Amino acid sequence: MRIASCLIASLFALPLVLAACGDDQKAEDAEPFATLQDCYDEHHVEESLPVTEALVVCCVDHPINGVHPSCGTTKAECVTHIGAEIDPALTTDEIDATCTDYIAQK
Repeated sequence: MRIASCLIASLFALPLVLAACGDDQKAEDAEPFATLQDCYDEHHVEESLPVTEALVVCCVDHPINGVHPSCGTTKAECVTHIGAEIDPALTTDEIDATCTDYIAQK
């Protein structure tokens, strides 16, 4: 009876383990970009993602100039990084919303 219980428990645990390992592989397979602007242009301009979503995808999923995640460890670092790297047409509200989402997802 104990063996059956262990077997059943392992059947439920296996998908969770595989899902957790899958996230690491996604980051390793993500296309790298030389600059945050290049990544943003691909996701916002070419793929038509909204501003905030495009930037969060770049910050969380893609290595930028060899750094992953690329937008810092705090919201303040994120705001500074995006402000310096992206076209100045972005509003402070867009940058703030992006960095709030980024910190929540990283």
